[in-house]
Amino acid sequence: MLAPVMVAFDFDPMPGDFAIIWNNHHYQVPVLWSLCAGAGLALLYSVLRK
Repeated sequence: MLAPVMVAFDFDPMPGDFAIIWNNHHYQVPVLWSLCAGAGLALLYSVLRK
């Protein structure tokens, strides 16, 4: 769910990211950046919940 948001920030590609070619457009899917952002949001949620 975070991949479109992470694509909008245009981070440098990391190992584990993959490219999709769809309708002659190249899209980088930032898997590791999305996982890091998801973990950060989960940690923030757990801290704010207490």
